[in-house]
Amino acid sequence: MAEKTFNTPSPSATSAIFGTFDMNVTAIERAFGVKVVNRPSNNDIGDCVTISGDDGAVKNAYEVLMYLNKMASMNNIITEQSVDYAISMVMEKRTSDLNELDDDCIFVSAKGRPIKSKTVGQKRYIESIKKNTVTLGIGPAGTGKTFLAVAMAVKALRDKEINRIILTRPAVEAGERLGFLPGDLQSKIDPYLRPLYDALYEMLGMENCSKYIEKMVIEIAPLAYMRGRTLDDSFIILDEAQNTTPEQMKMFLTRLGVGSKIVVTGDLTQTDLPDGKKSGLAEAVKILRDVDGISIHTFSERDVVRHKLVQRIILAYDKYEKERAEKHKERFDKNYNSKRGNQK
Repeated sequence: MAEKTFNTPSPSATSAIFGTFDMNVTAIERAFGVKVVNRPSNNDIGDCVTISGDDGAVKNAYEVLMYLNKMASMNNIITEQSVDYAISMVMEKRTSDLNELDDDCIFVSAKGRPIKSKTVGQKRYIESIKKNTVTLGIGPAGTGKTFLAVAMAVKALRDKEINRIILTRPAVEAGERLGFLPGDLQSKIDPYLRPLYDALYEMLGMENCSKYIEKMVIEIAPLAYMRGRTLDDSFIILDEAQNTTPEQMKMFLTRLGVGSKIVVTGDLTQTDLPDGKKSGLAEAVKILRDVDGISIHTFSERDVVRHKLVQRIILAYDKYEKERAEKHKERFDKNYNSKRGNQK
């Protein structure tokens, strides 16, 4: 029987680490088969936490709890997702990756919320945007692709690295028809751009955001409006890029001007293009993979930071698609072998 102890920085940090009704610690105990208890520390500052169990299990639980202790000491919010993420990283022997996550705050939002990476995948995505002129962020829903890109754009604007932010999306109907929506053209288009508005409101506040939009410092427009333009000193984000055609993607990427940066985001598993139409994002990944100055960053379901059920939904769909592909291949092989047998 092994045992390890550590001190929390404060009683409030202890509460954050243990979670509501000790749900965080219960998850750690179940994952590693250990026992975790806390008692008042002799230094009258925080609490003393003791982990007991088999040697390897105690070591792993200690790694997770030390990560949570670090988060609590920086006043970061500890969620159920962050606990599950830390457990999975330690189980996969990726403690060094977990330790990469630090207090590297992009900036503080209008509501006082620090915007920062929550997973290693997100941290590397942010680093990729910093280092490269063009970054393609590809991955499932809930990984923060668009939100973090907008955060980096706002930071660049505040640091006077660029003069304006341009956010765009292809206006592709997801099973509905744009023309049947009520109102003028702008009111028909706005619902497609709403996620971009939401991200900006979160970071700048509605009043500041409206001022920037009014002064054309921030421009939010459908992809079709980009044709024929050269965009200098700008941070340009193309969202939902899986719904572009190859021609649209080429048109967009060639808008890049002097002193500008481009981030393209999309989820290749959620394409709304008509049947038979190629995705411009999928083609761009193949064409641009080895081009200097362009980075292709791929997120996984592990980087999902929404409700943990989103991660389960993504995994369930992935499993279904793989099984369907295998069955299709089996039917094809069976038919092919049958035809060959008849020819003989």
